[in-house]
Amino acid sequence: MAATSLRHSMAADEDGEGDRQMVSIEGTDGAPGGADDRVHALVAECGRRARAGSAGLTEAPDSVIDSALTAMADRLVAAESEILAANQRDVETARSAGMSPALQDRLRLDAARLKGMADQLRLLAEAPFPARETPLRSLPGGLRLSERRRPVGVIGANFEARPNVTVDVASQLVKSRNAGVLRTGSAALTSANALHQHVIAAGLRDVGLDPDAIQLLPDASRASAVALVRQTDLIPLVILRGSGDATRSLGAEAARHGVRTLAHADGGGVLYVDAAADLDRATELLVTGLDRLGVCNRVNLLLVHRDVAGAALPRFEAALTELGVRASLPPYDHPVGYEWALDSGREATVTIAEVTDLAEAVTIANTETSGLAATIVTEDRAAAERFIASAVGTGVFWNASTRLLDGFKLHGVPETGINVDHVPGPRGPVTFQDLYLRQYVVVPEDAPGVPG
Repeated sequence: MAATSLRHSMAADEDGEGDRQMVSIEGTDGAPGGADDRVHALVAECGRRARAGSAGLTEAPDSVIDSALTAMADRLVAAESEILAANQRDVETARSAGMSPALQDRLRLDAARLKGMADQLRLLAEAPFPARETPLRSLPGGLRLSERRRPVGVIGANFEARPNVTVDVASQLVKSRNAGVLRTGSAALTSANALHQHVIAAGLRDVGLDPDAIQLLPDASRASAVALVRQTDLIPLVILRGSGDATRSLGAEAARHGVRTLAHADGGGVLYVDAAADLDRATELLVTGLDRLGVCNRVNLLLVHRDVAGAALPRFEAALTELGVRASLPPYDHPVGYEWALDSGREATVTIAEVTDLAEAVTIANTETSGLAATIVTEDRAAAERFIASAVGTGVFWNASTRLLDGFKLHGVPETGINVDHVPGPRGPVTFQDLYLRQYVVVPEDAPGVPG
């Protein structure tokens, strides 16, 4: 039976970005049973269907892949009423359940957001593909070495209650010729189902590609998230987006089963106002960094050099008050780098701390925050260069908003997530260009180029 006909479970989602509880992975050493056994079988079946559908993606010409993305954009516009109706049901349910306004904002779709999603799909269709093969050098014995990019095959994705991410991730997978198994939380599942049915599957079908290549799990329980990271043979890589504790727990479970992950666990932008800052610019960047409260790259921590604190802090507090954002001031009842964006009911909060110098600001950004993004506001070039050289986070900015740490804003295409790992591999906004395996090819020097 098709994945869309599998039993639709509305079990409570407790591992989305809005929840800091740990995902339960008890019993991982024993054989699954009962409901967990059924969920594991469901995820495995979706993995098998995605793998079967991946062949068409691998073999498709570039033009067909891009046509699929354009078809998705067309379908998104055509199915606006169906998608918005489904989303309205999700939003009403979330509101009744007491979801905070900031998290409701992440969940909500409207005509403008759908248009933006369609525009991004069209831009992705226009983005050039990376070279499938790159010549490297000649080898002894009349041989030639080249490096090829190959799709992973099937990539899993576990993400929070943001319906647009369903299309963002699916489109990146298709562009990179990877099949996928997607799982979202119950809060967004009705919207995600509509997007999968009317946009993703329909767009693939329109150009003759197998719609089974992109699967959406119809189960939003904890068990389905855990099962997704246990499919060692079917789904070797899983993109994890969610609250820090939940994502780290899933990452640890994935590692136990030999499944690799690209994790987007923690966020929060740091804005450091240097002694040589233009306070008008600093205020503008503070306001810009809080245009949306439920996103990971918003301003979370405001560090102010003590030499300008007297003049700056009243301005900043007035700006926050006008935005309806509370300033958390010392003495704190939380870690300095606490991420407010995902804290239901307290998203409209920014921590403010006075620092003695640039070195202290960098130390705080490097050791007490997620390391997602940090900005220095200064007119002193030397200070900016020291900050950029010392900050180890994924993104570092000078007189620019932390909100720029985004796949679309930096690369012109949507992202699958923002990876903040401190190991070699894709880091920062992960896009389709990162979702490949490296393969070395050695052929006789006089052989024709290996076909794509």
